[in-house]
Order: sequence, then structure tokens, then C-alpha cells
Amino acid sequence: MALAADFDAIVIGTGGVGSATLWQLAARGARVLGLDRFPIAHDRGSSHGHTRMIRTAYFEHPDYVPLVRLAYGCWDELSQTTNSTLLRQTGLLEVGPADGFVVPGVLAAAAAHDLSVERLSAREAEKRFSGFRVPDEMAAVVEPDAGLLYVEDCIRACAAEATRLGAGLRTGEEVRSWHTDGAGVVVETKTQRYRAGRLIITAGAWAAELLSDLRVPLAVLRKPLYWYAASEPAYRADEGCPGFLYELPNGVFYGLPAVDPRGVKLGEHSGGQGVSDPLHVDRSIDIEEQRAVEQFAAAYLPGVTTHCTDHTVCLYTMTPDAHFIIDRHPRHAQVVFAAGLSGHGFKFTPVLGQALADLALDGATSLPIGFLALDRPGLR
Repeated sequence: MALAADFDAIVIGTGGVGSATLWQLAARGARVLGLDRFPIAHDRGSSHGHTRMIRTAYFEHPDYVPLVRLAYGCWDELSQTTNSTLLRQTGLLEVGPADGFVVPGVLAAAAAHDLSVERLSAREAEKRFSGFRVPDEMAAVVEPDAGLLYVEDCIRACAAEATRLGAGLRTGEEVRSWHTDGAGVVVETKTQRYRAGRLIITAGAWAAELLSDLRVPLAVLRKPLYWYAASEPAYRADEGCPGFLYELPNGVFYGLPAVDPRGVKLGEHSGGQGVSDPLHVDRSIDIEEQRAVEQFAAAYLPGVTTHCTDHTVCLYTMTPDAHFIIDRHPRHAQVVFAAGLSGHGFKFTPVLGQALADLALDGATSLPIGFLALDRPGLR
């Protein structure tokens, strides 16, 4: 097996986090190589589906707020540098019980970080957003600065900027294994062996295989996404339709406004079927999964039809506490990784790329990622 040229760093996996890490490393002048078995902006993993939500008032944990604020700046920078539209402000309507976890979590994050969030009664929410139904017993909040990211365009922009700055990128290159070699690392693929001073693992649904020695339980879930035709302009982004998320007794459902002829994008954030092998995922429509989403739409988005115009499947890689893991390998200081983004990580990818570049090149980062460390109690 041939030994390829040395690099300062190798990134395994060039989806959302990996492409952003490649960009951030190249921006710092590192000789860096990205490896992926799939093409850039592919649809086999977690970072696809045309649009993804971006929001600041983070109900999952207030400590995410500083990171997402920084991510907004990174997306703006990348948009300007690449002369592309990556982020679109649409606002976000979130609905749930007043004593649930979504609305109280949004309000707690807003209070802790002085964020612009507006409380609405059910009637006020329906009056402002005519396409939505909000039960009287539910609370509603609106985050005006939230929006959507054009996910494949974001990844292409990261990869393009990385390569413009000198990064190497090799797709169709399946990584078989890695091992440390003195102060460096050797990565072996089907056809090559690469040596580098640092290794960054951002392999998404394949992270568990490459980080098996850490013994962190990472569950991969199959998550379907659907697009439905809408009979009213109230569901279009250019008519003021926001993104939306509902916490309901039977699950958490979300969606994004129509930005193209396919219509409204819908999905269920909760639930999901377990995947034993991310290379072999059933990507056909499951009738029961689809019925749950259509029942949600019928109850709360009455102008959305049952005409499904498109469908895809993405993968959530879940940690036990549903928070990311961003850290250095505890036994190999030259290896850093991001894993288990748990279905809500794409919006953070450029700032996670910064953190991983810091960890790889400097051994530490000033970014506030301590709550995402490997040794936290929620992973034990």
C-alpha cells in the first residue's frame, strides 16, 4: 500500500461539521486533507434535505446560545466570501404546553441571554400566522431572528472555500482504519495510507465505528422528511411563513416554509427507527411514519394538502443525553472529534469547525464547548 504525502491534519468525513472544519483549518494555513467515501453534499448521511432550521433561543440547553450566535456570524462571513445565499431569515413559531420543555426552554434561554422572543396567546398566534392552528391550552413563542439554512449549498461553500485556501479533498475514498504513530496519525483507506500530525474525526453516523474504543453509545436513527403541496400562499417563505415546531402529546413535529415548488417541508423530531448499518438504510416511505406527519399537518396546518411532492431520509446520531460531543481523544492527544449531533447540530457546524481546528492545532479552544465534553455525567 502506497504512503501518501504528509499533512498537518486529516479530516475524516466532509459533511456538515467536516467540511466546516476543513475550511477553518485551511483558513489557518494548515496543510489539510479531507476524506469521504461519498461526494460533497451527498444524501446518504445527516447533512442534506435542502433546508435546515437555525434558531438562537435554544430550548435544549441555554449554553448553546453563545455558540449559535457565533455560528450566525460564520454563516454571514461564508456567504459574503463565496457570494452565495446560505441563510434566510423567516422567523420561528414554537408551540407547546406552558409546562412542557419547548416553550419554557425557549423562554429560559431568552432570559439568560437577553434574546428577542415574543410570547403569543393561541389566538394571537393564529391571527398573525393564518396557516396555523394553535389549541387554546397551548402556549406560543415567536423568535423573529430565526430562519433556515440551505444545507447542501452551505456544505458546498465550506468545501469550495477550503479548497480555494489550499485544502486537499478526496471523495470516493473509504477509510478503513486509523492508528497513532508516535506524535502523528496514520489513516488507511481502501487504496492509500496517509500520515498527518493531527486527525479530526467528523464521520456522522459512522463515528461509532471509528471511535469504538471510547465506548460511547451512539444510536443511529432513520428520520424521514417530506414535502407537501400547500393550497394557500400563507405557507410560503416569501409570504411571511415562519419555520415552526410543535411539542405535542404524541411527539415533536416541525417544518419549514415553502421555498420552492415542492411546498412545505415536514418531519417528526421525536421517535425514529434504529439503524444497524448506516450504509444500508431503507429509504422508502414507511406508511405509519408518514401517517403521523400527515395527521399533524391536518390538525395544525389545515391548508397543507396530502399531496406528498418529495421525500428523503436522513440520519440522526444520538448521544444518551441528546447533546453533542466535541473533544480530544482521552488517550491520543493528536486526535479530536465531533460526534452525536443528535439531530440539531447543523446550524452550529462552522463554529464547531473552529473549535475542532483549535483543539487540533493548539490543543485547546477558548470557545465555550465545555458542556459538550466527553467526560460529562450525561454520557456515563
